[in-house]
Amino acid sequence: MADITLPQLGETVTEGTITRWFKKVGDAVAADEPLFEVSTDKVDTEVPSPVAGTLTEIRVKEGETVSVGTVIAVVGSANASVAPTATAPVVQAPVVQPAPVVVPVTPAPVAQPQPIRAAQTVASVATATRTPITANASNKLLSPVVRRLVSDHGIDVNALVGTGPGSRITREDVLDYIDKNGSAPQVIHAPVPAPVVQAPAPIRPAPIAPAPVAQPAPVVQAPKLTQSSERETIIPLTKIRKLTAAHMIMSQAVSAHAFSVVEVDYANVDATRNEVKDQWKQAEGFTLTYLPFIARAIVDALAEYPNLNASIEADKLVVHNYVDLGIAVDLEFNGLLVPVVRSADGKRLRAIAREISDLATRARGRKLTPDEIQGGTFTISNNGSAGSVLTMPIINQPQVAIMSTDAIVRKPVVARLSDGSESIAIHPVGNLAMSWDHRAFDGAYAAGFLAKVKRVLETQDWSAEI
Repeated sequence: MADITLPQLGETVTEGTITRWFKKVGDAVAADEPLFEVSTDKVDTEVPSPVAGTLTEIRVKEGETVSVGTVIAVVGSANASVAPTATAPVVQAPVVQPAPVVVPVTPAPVAQPQPIRAAQTVASVATATRTPITANASNKLLSPVVRRLVSDHGIDVNALVGTGPGSRITREDVLDYIDKNGSAPQVIHAPVPAPVVQAPAPIRPAPIAPAPVAQPAPVVQAPKLTQSSERETIIPLTKIRKLTAAHMIMSQAVSAHAFSVVEVDYANVDATRNEVKDQWKQAEGFTLTYLPFIARAIVDALAEYPNLNASIEADKLVVHNYVDLGIAVDLEFNGLLVPVVRSADGKRLRAIAREISDLATRARGRKLTPDEIQGGTFTISNNGSAGSVLTMPIINQPQVAIMSTDAIVRKPVVARLSDGSESIAIHPVGNLAMSWDHRAFDGAYAAGFLAKVKRVLETQDWSAEI
């Protein structure tokens, strides 16, 4: 018997939505066979079963969102018995309100009704006339935030239309309903009751203080801006934008960010790249860009400057004896993913180029698996493809450095000729900009690393790598 849990889907992802089960209860499951599909703001992926056996229980239905580590299913042995209630929904018993107790009293004229009794009468009538289904009485799947909003604003759950996965009611659905319809009053006024009959003495004070009827309900949350105008367009921040912001702010607060830049002449790279680019495109199916050359040079330089291939844990610098190279990929301006080239220090340029192309293609198609977007030891942010000249990236925690590859443009440079003289030539030139953590090393160490990367790019015999 094995519990199937929701796996870690990225360093900043804490929950995921089960969008599809590929198996039903009672089906046989093979190890590494796709079991379910999960969706987050960073990745949509099929998750394979870690064990073989029979799916005996599904605890999380399609459309439900749960935290990482939650047990979502159980896989038993091949002939395991199936739990009869494995997928049956749990229906909450309706809450029965006690009927008001009516005490027959002989009518008598009353000069002045007791305020406490009057308040109790109004509250009793309000309880009897309110019929909407509350969040607690509903068997609909509601998150704690949604349930609290519905209860605080007195909203009938059946009046809400869910737009989340599986028609789930989201926080935005509740806020949109409030914007359009307002909140339900906290106290419903009944018609003026018949003259209040004083109860026989002695009258004991009621334990519940009367709520001021004229007092407006407290504001729980400011109204959400949902409408645009000719002058302004309101765009709510997506979850991936909020998570990215939180991760970047945390990184700036944790690391002592410093910044270094080196200018690289790519004429040596171009000598090989221009010679093989047509043959490369035909053989590999993608264009040979500058990025694989830069990645290969970084891997070589990290061997000489290993403290950049490290992470900080508490008051210790953990230097990694392998290079898992993260490559930031833009998702059509909707966020970033950082898939990882594993063991890049053991791969030549062609293998690195193939892996970068494959990871980037699958990242844009949301086809990466969870383990492909976590655990890097050094990150490259390829802003040059968008035309940037100089970019200061933010360190991807818990790493200690990140490199930005900026635009490579043709410009005049001083070139040394074979006879030792100098001349002006037009070469492809671009900046490599690196943010680094001053806790891990100092400026001289960072500068030495950048100089090594520059030297490899400008002097290595790249034809041997191809």
